[in-house]
Amino acid sequence: MKSTIILMALLSVSLISCTKETPKVKHVEKSMSSSQPNLENVKVVNAQDPICHMETAQYLKDTMVYKNKVYGFCSAYCKEEFKKTPEKYAQK
Repeated sequence: MKSTIILMALLSVSLISCTKETPKVKHVEKSMSSSQPNLENVKVVNAQDPICHMETAQYLKDTMVYKNKVYGFCSAYCKEEFKKTPEKYAQK
């Protein structure tokens, strides 16, 4: 008898939770060309990425301004590492 009551309670809870409407998520698709800025003609103060030392002229993916200087990075990871301690990597 107890197992029947417990089983009915569990089934009721599952049915109630399944009947609730799931939230609608609106997906917005962005094209790669419009979400990424054009970095072809950006002048940066560093010839190499300050984190991984990759040449920024060929692989510039992101930039950041620090003390009125524009620094170039090969990836978002390198930019985030720079943000943590910019004084360690900034050119004097």
